[in-house]
Amino acid sequence: MGVYTFICKSSGGEWNAKQYSGDLEGSAASTFDLQRQLVNVALRSEGSGPVSSSFSYVSPSSAVFQVIIGGGGGGGGFIGGGAAAASATGGAAAAPADAPVEEKKEEKEESDEDMGFSLFD
Repeated sequence: MGVYTFICKSSGGEWNAKQYSGDLEGSAASTFDLQRQLVNVALRSEGSGPVSSSFSYVSPSSAVFQVIIGGGGGGGGFIGGGAAAASATGGAAAAPADAPVEEKKEEKEESDEDMGFSLFD
């Protein structure tokens, strides 16, 4: 499985991307074209396999793009699933049965009368 993280920046109408820890890079006129190009660059470097990607803006002129190639098929997801989710549910199931249960104090919801006006007046 290959994970490729790119730092993307816009300058003068052109988007440029450099790999966070590596030598891969690309540039294009739009973020869509840049993403397609970076997926192809990562595929040439890694080989073949299932591809997932995510593009997240940090600011209007910068973003982070991640390409993941390979990985297991089915189950868990690639982030926050798998063993982490299994250990979280397993830890809850392993809690002793006689442990005291903490009661949460329920907060009273404010009604529209509490605010000094009513929607139906």
